Amino acid sequence: MKILLLNGVNLNMLGKRDPFLYGTETLCQLENKVCAYGKERNVQVVCRHSNSEGELVDILQQTDCDGVVFNAGAYSHYSYALRDCIECIDVPVVEVHLTDVNARESFRRVDVLTDVCMARFMGKGVQSYFDALNCLICATKPTEKQ
Repeated sequence: MKILLLNGVNLNMLGKRDPFLYGTETLCQLENKVCAYGKERNVQVVCRHSNSEGELVDILQQTDCDGVVFNAGAYSHYSYALRDCIECIDVPVVEVHLTDVNARESFRRVDVLTDVCMARFMGKGVQSYFDALNCLICATKPTEKQ
C-alpha cells in the first residue's frame, strides 16, 4: 500500500510559525514521523508539499497512491478548486489539521473540503496524521474471500 502525505500552504513554516499553536517540529520532522509510522504498518508514505493551489491540484490528479492524507492549510477554508479536484479523483482523501480549527477564529470553521473527504482528523498535532493514516489503512484493506 502506498499513501500520499500532501501538505499545503504554509506547512513548510512549521517550527517557525507560532510555536505555541503549531509546536516546534518542522515539516521534515513531521514527515519523517509519519513515514516511520507507515513503515511500521507496511505502508509506503510518499511526502509532497506545495504552497501553490494549482500544484496541489496537479499532485492530487496525478497520484498513483492508494490514498491521500491531506493538510491543505488555509486552502481548506476556501479552495473550491481543491474541493472539486478531490471530488473527481478516484482516490480516498482524509483531511488533517494540526490544530482544532473549530476552536480558533470563526473563518477557520468554514471548511469546503470536508464533505468530499472520507474523514477529517484535527487538533492532536502529529497524532491527527497517524489517525488519518490508520483510517486509510482500514478503508483500503482488501477483504478476505469467504
